[in-house]
Amino acid sequence: MKLMMVVLAVALIPAAASAQPVKIGALFGVTGPIANFIPPIIDGANLAVKEINDNGGILGGRKLELVIGDSGCSPQAGVDAATKLVNVNNVVGIVGPMCSGPTIAAASSVMIPTGVPTISPTATSPDLTGLEDKDYIFRVIPSDNFQGKVMGKLVLDQGLKRVALTYANNDYAVGLATAFRNTYTALGGTITADQVHEEKKSSYRSELATLSRGNPEALVLIAYAGSSGITIVKQSLENGFFERFIGPDGMRDDLLIEQIGGEYLGKSFFTTPSSVASSAKEKFEKNFAAFSEHGVDKMFIKETYDAIMVMALAIEQAGSTDRRLVRKMIRAVATADGEVIEPGEWAKAKRLIAAHQAINYNGAAGEHEFDGNGDVAGVIGHYIVEGNKYKEIDILK
Repeated sequence: MKLMMVVLAVALIPAAASAQPVKIGALFGVTGPIANFIPPIIDGANLAVKEINDNGGILGGRKLELVIGDSGCSPQAGVDAATKLVNVNNVVGIVGPMCSGPTIAAASSVMIPTGVPTISPTATSPDLTGLEDKDYIFRVIPSDNFQGKVMGKLVLDQGLKRVALTYANNDYAVGLATAFRNTYTALGGTITADQVHEEKKSSYRSELATLSRGNPEALVLIAYAGSSGITIVKQSLENGFFERFIGPDGMRDDLLIEQIGGEYLGKSFFTTPSSVASSAKEKFEKNFAAFSEHGVDKMFIKETYDAIMVMALAIEQAGSTDRRLVRKMIRAVATADGEVIEPGEWAKAKRLIAAHQAINYNGAAGEHEFDGNGDVAGVIGHYIVEGNKYKEIDILK
């Protein structure tokens, strides 16, 4: 009897081990300047996890588990959180970080040296393109080299030939400001004043006084609304420095409308990575609306959902939690030659992978065919404030 019990115990060990969840790290900016974006983003991630677990799980029926870390949108906090996800939580891969600064810092200090595949849904800094990353760092959102060019042309198309430019001293804003400046001036626009500013100051009045000289028609403000953007807009309006603002995705924060008021932003406009109409987008929006109390128009929910799905598909395609094998499969699950997989079709993907058939994930935010640098193409939305909401009025390519 004792021998039988020992045999049974030994036989159960592999089954118990295989029942362990497969962990993906979600390195989000839970605190810090984009904290207001995060609740719907987490819902986007959780929707992907639910669909996977409700439709057969991963790697032979194991559950997918999301382990959330907080980068605080800070390089050092991003490194610390990534270190814990990799060394303590033992995640297979990481989705995130959310901001460009911690993405570059954590990738350079943690994910690249330890060989952890990483897909950022939101890091847009052009510096990521040339990062010596050993092919471990990917993103499902276009580089700000593209958004900056689109913004520069859009500002001129709106009839604004003279603008002032201020941008935060961080990786995201510096890269985007460079792309905007180069395009806008090359097309004939004049930047009357061009200033970098430090984040989280209580007053920007002296900077604004300088920026307002030279008769600019608007202020191009490249920053996070929750860090410096709201303060700059508020003090501009209070002191009569500017009444029209142009900002990128970091400024298109609901907090800006809540704290400034939509009636004061009617002349302003914003750009944000967006997506074209597709059956994949339609399926995601239907599923998300049924799953979450947040609106389907919230920023980066589609990109986050897609990043989770691509990582999970790569794990399933690898047939393993070996990080090196997973990294090799990230491109393989989003190739044009495979059978199309759209949001909500995890069970179909599993069947095709089991049958050794190629798949092509077409996501809610786009098709995500990664180039040699781990970048993807995309489109940019042109947004205005209507009432107390942002409204997309055009998609720019």
